[in-house]
Amino acid sequence: MEAVASSRLSHPARINPRALAIWLFVVAAMIVGIVVVGGITRLTESGLSITVWDPITGVIPPLTHAQWQAEFAHYRQIDQYAAVHAGMTLDQFKGIFFWEYTHRLLARTIGSVFALPLIWFSARRMIPGGYGWRLVALLALGGLQGAFGWLMVRSGLQPGMTEVAPGWLAVHLLTALFTLAGIVWTALDLMVLARNPNAKPARLTAFAAITGAALFVQLLYGALMAGLRAGHVTNQWPLMNGTIFPGPTLSHHSLLGLLTNDPAVVHFIHRWWAWVVVALLVVLARKVRRAGRRPASVAIHTAFGTQILLGIAVVWMGVPIWLAALHQLVGALLVVATAWGAHVIGRTR
Repeated sequence: MEAVASSRLSHPARINPRALAIWLFVVAAMIVGIVVVGGITRLTESGLSITVWDPITGVIPPLTHAQWQAEFAHYRQIDQYAAVHAGMTLDQFKGIFFWEYTHRLLARTIGSVFALPLIWFSARRMIPGGYGWRLVALLALGGLQGAFGWLMVRSGLQPGMTEVAPGWLAVHLLTALFTLAGIVWTALDLMVLARNPNAKPARLTAFAAITGAALFVQLLYGALMAGLRAGHVTNQWPLMNGTIFPGPTLSHHSLLGLLTNDPAVVHFIHRWWAWVVVALLVVLARKVRRAGRRPASVAIHTAFGTQILLGIAVVWMGVPIWLAALHQLVGALLVVATAWGAHVIGRTR
């Protein structure tokens, strides 16, 4: 990987920032897709259907009846089976197995689509100076994401557990979204470089960092909402079971425990912190528009507006799987739009 990390290339004529940018946008689109599949996997209680992690042999699903029976037998040994899926048939097991298998297969595919072209671009000396280490770091972050995914699954396989730990689910999702933002930012830098060989990478401004931090908190609580099934606390909006703040549903918890483990408190924070994020995104969008990039401004407004409406609809309708998955999709697109806007004002600065 020495050529990847090189800051100066011996064949500058081969450098093709646009080709790299298109490749990264494809990877970003795949990450958006796997975020949605991951959400469906969680909503359908499918995440623990595969009880082992075989990075190589796990690519091939069960093919014979005996293999399916063996896989089903492994699942029946964990506590989730008795608590959630007791009495399910083999065909029903195949249904939840499908989503977890698809999720893992997508993860492997994304890893290959990122790693193999990176090696090829490196060998062809097509990576601009200063971008090699950034791309390697993004690849490493993707590998870390896979490790977090297995740690999340393993947390749900422990005795007494009937689902994955919400904290690990949050780490898993947030790492994916952070990687998504980094890939989009790098692709945008490369697109600018393709137009102007002397262009410098965009810088993260203080306001963009504040907006990103606020969005991070909102995404964290969205992940905790999924992990704790906090969307089922109420089907009302703006009230929660007839009141603005219903109070905690757990007792004898520390303040941190209430803020991260109490479904009602987590739901309350997620629904109202959203407006703090909206206020910051409105300002970001205005800065982007003043910088002359109206499409990015429209993308930010469209993403957060749609996301707010979907969030309310998910609560009102009792968290239907299709609508909750759509909410997660738009959440990922909001990360993309925010990264785009932050990049625009970073270039202006």
